[in-house]
Amino acid sequence: MDTIEHTKFSAQAAQRAAGLAQLGCASAGGRTRLRRLYQDGCAKIRLPAVSAGPLEAVLINTAGGLTGGDRIGWDVDVGANASATITTQACEKVYRAASDHAQVRVKLTVGENGRIAWLPQETIVFDRAAFARTLDVELATGAEALVLEATIFGRLAMGERAAQGTFHDRWRVRRDGLLIHAEDFRIGPDIAAALARPAAAGGAIAVATLLLVSARAEALLDPVREIVGQQGGASTWSVNKSGKLLARLYAVDSYQLRQRLVPLVGLLNGTAGLPKLWSL
Repeated sequence: MDTIEHTKFSAQAAQRAAGLAQLGCASAGGRTRLRRLYQDGCAKIRLPAVSAGPLEAVLINTAGGLTGGDRIGWDVDVGANASATITTQACEKVYRAASDHAQVRVKLTVGENGRIAWLPQETIVFDRAAFARTLDVELATGAEALVLEATIFGRLAMGERAAQGTFHDRWRVRRDGLLIHAEDFRIGPDIAAALARPAAAGGAIAVATLLLVSARAEALLDPVREIVGQQGGASTWSVNKSGKLLARLYAVDSYQLRQRLVPLVGLLNGTAGLPKLWSL
């Protein structure tokens, strides 16, 4: 079984939050059903009842946020012809780190002709936070993936701004073992100065990246660009016969970012629409 670093912490590091949760689902009787659920530490998964459509899972970090030295891992395995939408109970908060960095590891595996929508709510980064996330996606032939990560550097409504800190987001997406998408977003230690650059976010503090791997990608480009508008952009292309649509958005605050993310996710997630918790 895959493990995460929290299994061998020193006495001092053991005071930090650690968690690992694994979810497996499969298609049976024309529906997607739970096949395996494992939870350890602060990582929990809940499954709201759905009458139809994909299985919906809610990820919960019971530690209430992340800070330096915390480790959490999420593994999701969607079987052939199955479909799952994954979201979070609330925005994940990354607090100031006295030492070390908070680490999140995400692994998504989708079987042949399966589909996953990875749609966590926003990550809120506080001043002097230190955070690193890896997201690895393994797709089989005919599988689709919709992947979103949105980040807010500070909460303007609370008079907070993430001026200093480090943030690193690393994505790797593979189809049948071949790399079809890779990116690394790294910012810091002077977060405010980097976001202020015209070529970055022009002073905006809310950013999002959304990737759709699907044969439908090219057909959706025009409506996606209409939603994204002038504060961002979208493109499509094909890699190893896999269609991809990549959209990046920025906004002055989380409210304005979500105003565009909601219709965008609704469009790209098809009949599954928005996760229920996005509307609460």
